[in-house]
Amino acid sequence: MGGSDLRPDPGAAGARAVSADAGSGHPPGHPAGPAPAGRPPLLESDALLQGHRTVEIHHQGVYYRLQATRQGKLILTK
Repeated sequence: MGGSDLRPDPGAAGARAVSADAGSGHPPGHPAGPAPAGRPPLLESDALLQGHRTVEIHHQGVYYRLQATRQGKLILTK
């Protein structure tokens, strides 16, 4: 993937939203507020995808592709 231009299609449909507990902004079963000690921070997929179906993630010199499927699942590929 390195040098190829794989930018998301601006017209692509976004990922489905995760239903959240009323007012908490977190999915059901996830505690509201900052992550408890030993637990990673919560990021919403919508914040990563920003309305696109596919985005690229650059991590330690390697490009990865994060893609939302029509079924609402996420796929991360190298």
